[in-house]
Amino acid sequence: MESILVKANLSEQRSSEQTILLPASKSISNRALILNALSKSPGQIYNLAECDDTDVLSAALTSKDETNFNIGAAGTAMRFLTAYLAGKPGDWTITGSERMKQRPIGILVDALNNIGAEISYLEKEGFPPLKIHGKKLSGGTVHLNGGVSSQFISALLMIAPTTQKGIALHLEGEIISRPYIEMTLQMMKEYGVDSQWEGKSIQIASQEYQTTNYTVESDWSAASYWYEIAALSTSAITFMLPHLYEKSLQGDSMGRKIFEPLGVSTQFVQGGIKISKTKNAVSHFEYDFTGQPDLAQTLVVACCSLGTTFHFTGLQTLKIKETDRIEALKNECKKLGFVLKEEGVGTLLWDGERIDRAKQPQIATYKDHRMAMAFAPSVLKLGEITIEEPTVVSKSYPKFWDDIKSSRLFEFYSTIK
Repeated sequence: MESILVKANLSEQRSSEQTILLPASKSISNRALILNALSKSPGQIYNLAECDDTDVLSAALTSKDETNFNIGAAGTAMRFLTAYLAGKPGDWTITGSERMKQRPIGILVDALNNIGAEISYLEKEGFPPLKIHGKKLSGGTVHLNGGVSSQFISALLMIAPTTQKGIALHLEGEIISRPYIEMTLQMMKEYGVDSQWEGKSIQIASQEYQTTNYTVESDWSAASYWYEIAALSTSAITFMLPHLYEKSLQGDSMGRKIFEPLGVSTQFVQGGIKISKTKNAVSHFEYDFTGQPDLAQTLVVACCSLGTTFHFTGLQTLKIKETDRIEALKNECKKLGFVLKEEGVGTLLWDGERIDRAKQPQIATYKDHRMAMAFAPSVLKLGEITIEEPTVVSKSYPKFWDDIKSSRLFEFYSTIK
């Protein structure tokens, strides 16, 4: 197993301004690929994300002869492709990594089968791999718990216009990850499809997508790691992050607000943003991550590293991500001397309890890209850590290690096998 030893480069802890070219948004890229495929004729997608999740989805959608798809660990590709293939004439199978086979998909499959799809399970009931007999779907009324992954909801919404009757989607209970649903509907509008969202009901009639050329903006989720680095830096360093905009489709653009209590300010300038640490972090921080669950790991590690106690809610979906991110955070933060506590469903807190940190902490990443990227900046406060399986970042930010090396704030001492 490969590992990388990361240390803080204390000699470079001084005021400076650096430009970091972030990857394109994976969330926008993956939706654009599906919408483009559903259009009357494909348009051009510019600045498409270069990462594992987008690569496997793009390969599946452009394949001429393939009927059996292995999407590895790409959860978005699994959900979006399942819905897409259900409405595409032909016989298909879709599978993934061993972890993917543990991630439930029954809610989406049931919803699709209820509107005319023919999807069955090849192994364990409710989980991939799937056998799909694709055909024109009838559409109709779907009732879905609003607390499920927004990717299930988005998958249904994107195919809704291609069904015979459209889809009336009624969400029940609390709606989580609302910004991702809004992103999907806004992008559908840009591809020529109208929708109505009133209360907890979304109505989409049968209609045609239009050919559209689309440019993907940079990834606000990737920007969060640079906000974390700014927050943990001991100097007034400034990062210029091009192609990020105030009026963004991405729910994670709220990261600029979330990091304000940790002392990081955001300035919108022509072509992007500038971020810098302008004050000290608060002593205690509370936030509901219902709309930005992918930022939770970054904020947990940042707060612990700064000595800021926290009470975070809205983390229900973290248990069904690339790993159980709640357990992963508890396990790995303990290695750094921080005892996190889970308080009910979707709640994680740190009340300041500490234990002796491991002498040579080695952070397990659980094949989760965000574990690697969230923990790496902690060396600015904690000195050094070893990150296992560092190449896992290729899932969303392949150039992450190159970029933080170029910042000169970090040193990589060895790669171990």
